[in-house]
Amino acid sequence: MRTSIRRSQRLMALAAVAALTTGLLAGCAKDSGSSDNSDGSGNGSGKGKITLTIGTFGVFGYKQSGLYDEYMKLHPDISIKENVTTRTDVYWPKVLTRLQAGSGTDDVQAIEIGNITEAVQTQAAKFVDLGKEVDKSQWLDWKNAQATTKDGKLIGLGTDIGPMAICYRKDLFQKAGLPTDRTKLAEMWKGDWAKYVDVGKQYMKKAPKGTKFVDSAASVYNAALGGGTERYYDTDGSVAWDKSDGVKKAWNVAMDVATSNMSAKLKQFDPTWDQGYANGTFATVACPAWMIGYIEQKSGDSGKGKWDVAAAPTAANWGGSWLGVPLASKHQKEAVALAKWLTAPEQQAKVFAKQASFPSTPSAYASLKPAADTTAYFSNAPLTQIFSDSAKTIPTQYFGIKDQPINSAITDVGILQVEQKGKSPSQGWDAAKNEIKDVLGQ
Repeated sequence: MRTSIRRSQRLMALAAVAALTTGLLAGCAKDSGSSDNSDGSGNGSGKGKITLTIGTFGVFGYKQSGLYDEYMKLHPDISIKENVTTRTDVYWPKVLTRLQAGSGTDDVQAIEIGNITEAVQTQAAKFVDLGKEVDKSQWLDWKNAQATTKDGKLIGLGTDIGPMAICYRKDLFQKAGLPTDRTKLAEMWKGDWAKYVDVGKQYMKKAPKGTKFVDSAASVYNAALGGGTERYYDTDGSVAWDKSDGVKKAWNVAMDVATSNMSAKLKQFDPTWDQGYANGTFATVACPAWMIGYIEQKSGDSGKGKWDVAAAPTAANWGGSWLGVPLASKHQKEAVALAKWLTAPEQQAKVFAKQASFPSTPSAYASLKPAADTTAYFSNAPLTQIFSDSAKTIPTQYFGIKDQPINSAITDVGILQVEQKGKSPSQGWDAAKNEIKDVLGQ
């Protein structure tokens, strides 16, 4: 999922301090009864329940699709508690602090795509090797590879991936005199994110009062970056962000947005962004599959039938996660069983049916059907086809160990300097560069 909110070194440090002060409040599982006499099989020993905690960020859909209730019904000796942190720039530093302490982790811990390389390279010894517990062929090869150490240890089981689309308010497009048909719009911006920006310029000529074309320049940056083969590191692990053609192209298109009047200038996943959905203040958002459920939740009943979905300018991936089991879990056996069940193809298909989070298990694809209310919410858009078509041609990208904080330096510092503080693109780039130097300890 996912929810890929970008983070800076400063935010990570503050979050880590917060994690230290909060101690174990959201940490390791607490038994609601004596679990020593339970075999964890779920066959109802009647001698106490095991409470398993699962740490997530954003909306994973397990609770919303009824999977926790289903699992607890199948396993009467298990109680599940989900600990949710909305922002990953708060969530992940907290997880790192607890992994390093060897205590306070959840029994099952979600890992976002931007953190998976760091987890593999620096925290693998703190996780159970799940490769010994599953048939790895259930997952996409590249998904497994991203969570596998050089010596073959698999630290996480893939949840979703983030094939990209464009979610748009067709009612606002109509008022702006633009086509509302998803196929026509996809043709208008096909092949180039700069064409998407051009549509934004057309929108702003007759934009309904109080609305903008896009939520933020950072949103466009992340979407464009996800469609290239180059990010912040070379495949040998060396930092190459300032030489990356993918970064430069994404930066340039983001600057076209940031220096125009088409952005609502909102920071994604902040409360004001949520309010923007509810109030209909922006007409489009680059939406990976996992964002479908988020939009439906935040826009509420008033958005039903007003949202539609079109193919993105280029196939791209934004987000995706894994479930890992820390060695610090007091109930490793039961936690592994839960992680396996939640990420199995059947369960991934159920989450997709609820909120269109796209599975990383190909065997689920043929049976994918969004929930009827979700399809209706998005104007009967063919969600499965749109995201499947994108997923088939997503380029392979290499994520480096500091990928997320580098990305955060660009989006949360560099782009915001231009978009919200009126700095020039060159000044924004320099601000990002200085932040990245801090991130890399240079």
